[in-house]
Amino acid sequence: MSSETSAPFEVLTMGRVGVDVYPNQIGVGLDEVTSFGKFLGGSPTNVAVAAARYGRSSAVVTRTGADPFGRFIHQALRDYRVDDRYVIEVRGLPTPVTFCEIFPPDDFPIYFYREPKAPDLEINPDELDFDAIRAAKVFWVTVTGLCQEPSRSATLAALEARGKSGITVLDLDYRPMFWSSQEEAREQVQRALPYVTVAVGNLEECETAVGVREPLAAAKALLAAGASLAVVKQGPKGVLADDGSGPVEVPPVPVDVVNGLGAGDAFGGALCHGLLEGWDVERTIAFANAAGAIVAGRLSCSDAMPTAAEVEHKLKESADAR
Repeated sequence: MSSETSAPFEVLTMGRVGVDVYPNQIGVGLDEVTSFGKFLGGSPTNVAVAAARYGRSSAVVTRTGADPFGRFIHQALRDYRVDDRYVIEVRGLPTPVTFCEIFPPDDFPIYFYREPKAPDLEINPDELDFDAIRAAKVFWVTVTGLCQEPSRSATLAALEARGKSGITVLDLDYRPMFWSSQEEAREQVQRALPYVTVAVGNLEECETAVGVREPLAAAKALLAAGASLAVVKQGPKGVLADDGSGPVEVPPVPVDVVNGLGAGDAFGGALCHGLLEGWDVERTIAFANAAGAIVAGRLSCSDAMPTAAEVEHKLKESADAR
């Protein structure tokens, strides 16, 4: 497959997609919920949506089923101004659906319906547009893409073809239900880390990647593994980042949490924006942290992604409150 345009994407993501079906009733289990909202979902897809909110040219490499939910995904991407040319149907596999329960401030059980296999794990290396992957200013992949073949080989082939050029991000995105063990996940993450310039994850994800959980040690281990920037999300303690010149810590942004599930994807899209702007580490992480807080205060993920003006307002509001 070859690129259809000579203009490189500013943000190209690869991996999971699906339909998020979120309850309209908060604080009750799925057995008691009476109505739901339907949204575009999947972490790297949401990152592309978030980046597009900042005016970035974005696309996602993924797969759907040949079904109505697949058609919904194409339309939603177009509505969000995310290029869908690399979103291809896989016959015989349904588009994944994800349900969650919402128990603010910090309990959001999530239920993935990705059987018998998610189409986004059926990305084959020979289907990739390597020219577009090499040319993208930011290329973003996730650990979930490494959990099964042929997606594992495709993800590694894309990283190898890119050759650590530009900004190449690995979202550590460890979901235990997709793996036989944490050790298996670590083995595959270790294969990918030498090809990336940025590694980003929470404490559990960092522990999965490099075997240590303490934030400073995790950041150093990610740098030693090949990343040029390590971003360690510490939940209520804020975010630690290190680009090799020493750690920077950004405090949390206060928010009345509604649904915390989209905050990481909002953080990711804003991180891409800050890196593309050439901001220093502290400004980039502060901006991403504020974007994540905004989405944590909203119900959905993709629909909730903020604009740059909203993030700057949140930053000012947070600074004034200190």
